[in-house]
Amino acid sequence: MLTLLPSIFCILITTEFTLGNFANGYIALVNCIDRVKRQKMSSADQILMALAVSRIGLLWAILINWYRAVLTPVLYSLEVRIIVYIAWAVSDHFTTWLATSLSIFYLLNITNFSRLIFLYLKWRVKRVLLITLLGSLVFLVSYLAVLCIDENMQTNEYEGNITRKTKLKDIVRLSNMTLFTITNFTSFTMSLTSFLLLIISLWKHLKKMQLNGQGSQDPSTKVHIRAVQTVVSSLLLHASLFPALVISIWNPSRLQNKLVIMLCQALGMLYPLNHSFILIWGNKKLRQALKNIRKTLRFPHH
Repeated sequence: MLTLLPSIFCILITTEFTLGNFANGYIALVNCIDRVKRQKMSSADQILMALAVSRIGLLWAILINWYRAVLTPVLYSLEVRIIVYIAWAVSDHFTTWLATSLSIFYLLNITNFSRLIFLYLKWRVKRVLLITLLGSLVFLVSYLAVLCIDENMQTNEYEGNITRKTKLKDIVRLSNMTLFTITNFTSFTMSLTSFLLLIISLWKHLKKMQLNGQGSQDPSTKVHIRAVQTVVSSLLLHASLFPALVISIWNPSRLQNKLVIMLCQALGMLYPLNHSFILIWGNKKLRQALKNIRKTLRFPHH
């Protein structure tokens, strides 16, 4: 069984990598074609485009890190390891925060709260999204700085160049873990808040429709439900990554086991893979483009 598991994980990671690149490449390609045709791109499409590109980068970073850690760990120098870690951290950061921005966009564009602060944010949705992404860069820059220091210290310690610096090493390691945890917790909390407000807005809308004697299948209800489904799927998939994050960040000694590494890589690919397919299902333009491709393949022109 122990010899079979690596082969299973290899097949799983390769399959996830292939499907993930297909789904995100499809999202990016459809939006690029639409951009060329219309000469403009909506805010939602811009977020989806950036999200797809960052997820392609994340999938490649995870694959390279898996190949480095499991297959050829001795062939990679400190510089290569740092580059791989930085590529993973940057792509993971933008994947997480662009998904959060998408949740905020759904919240501000779909819901109809009458509070003054909400209306103010609704009128300035582009500025809100820009501030959210720029603000998240504080986490990214801090994390990258600590990550590089941590990696350098681990290498120097291994080579015997650091003595009597155990406390400093522990502080750097703790800072690394804390920053990573705070970043993910903050983005998750913002997405969760958007989800709860979308649920409240949907409940109020359905209540209003019932009082007016109208059905619950109006376009606004369908948009509400579709947004709620997309956001909750993002939350659930994000939450499913927590075990891998806890193992890789808070218990690095477990990563000496190659099976644990492969499990973490497989779990890490699930989010950018599954959520991208959910985004395709939840986006009318992407669904329609997929239907057109199916029709073309089924009934090719002669």
